[in-house]
Amino acid sequence: MTRTTRRSVSIAPAHNKASLSKGQKAFNTLIRQIEKRRHYLGAWEVVGPVFQKKYTDEFLPLEKICTDLRIKLVYRLEQAFDQKGLTKSDRRTISELITGLAGDLIEEQDDAQLKAIYNRHSRSDFDSETAAELEDMKSMLEAMLGAELGDDIDLNSPDDLLQRAHAKIEEQQAREAAENQAREERRANRKKSAKQLAAQARQEAEQAQLSQSIREVYRKVASVLHPDREPDPQERQRKTALMQRANQAYGNNNLLQLLELQLELEHIDQSAINNISEDRLKQYNVILKEQLGELDQEILHVEARFRHAYGIPPFIDVSPETVVRNLTGDIAGIQQSVRDLKQDLLVFEEIGTLKSWLKSVKRQHATLHFDEMPF
Repeated sequence: MTRTTRRSVSIAPAHNKASLSKGQKAFNTLIRQIEKRRHYLGAWEVVGPVFQKKYTDEFLPLEKICTDLRIKLVYRLEQAFDQKGLTKSDRRTISELITGLAGDLIEEQDDAQLKAIYNRHSRSDFDSETAAELEDMKSMLEAMLGAELGDDIDLNSPDDLLQRAHAKIEEQQAREAAENQAREERRANRKKSAKQLAAQARQEAEQAQLSQSIREVYRKVASVLHPDREPDPQERQRKTALMQRANQAYGNNNLLQLLELQLELEHIDQSAINNISEDRLKQYNVILKEQLGELDQEILHVEARFRHAYGIPPFIDVSPETVVRNLTGDIAGIQQSVRDLKQDLLVFEEIGTLKSWLKSVKRQHATLHFDEMPF
């Protein structure tokens, strides 16, 4: 069985020419850009399972340990609040700590006991605060969308509000799409001028030429393979796999993969690539530009799915080269938080240690507030 290898497609200058033509340079540039995008998508395929395993095996268990320790710290602070020997300033610091910790925890997991503790120390009501914030968000979204979201939204549920806003956006998009389609249909039904008819005919002819260019390359590949005519079982299996690749490439209008298959099958050589006519190059370059645009869209979808799967905000850059390294940093950060929380929980054993710890916390908060001052 003959072994095949993937060969890179590019145009080299002819021996009697000093440089490539504009079309040849554009062809090579597009090929390099497409290969770069394919390599990038391939890197995502490799790093995805690695990231998921590390996230599941290391990050999530640590995150749960950290959450449990933060909850335990809230309850220890609540128990210490009425302890004798604490000043009003100490108790105020305890209330501030409880409000911050419990508020964050309630946003992560709705807990009635934590809400009761939060309400006591914030001198407010968590649900009322959340409803007021969501009401403000609702007003902002309505102003942005130019439409009412309705009065039946559960103002204790951010998800309900965001789902309603998303549904309204989809409704507006569907309406705009229907209006655009109706406008295009009206325009199509109008009698076209001679100039418009000529432009339409030219566009259809160009599209037909592009399709014909891909079809010709596909037919040449298919004519070399013919797995159904191959008597040797192993060679027939190899050719069947190659034919499947060719069919997939043709179905996706993937000119580059078809050209690579031609080189792989030695149906064409480097000389044939170098001597592609300028007219054919012009058609190929149009196809390759479309393929490049499709790959860019695929990259956007891959990155968006990754962000959604792991709760990564859209303003944070993600790439196959950085996500595992960043996750390792996040894991190290949580490990340090776990160590700090375990150390903090030891201060409740003696009132003197607790008071010293509260003073340290107050100094840290004062430093943070000073750093945030606008000067």
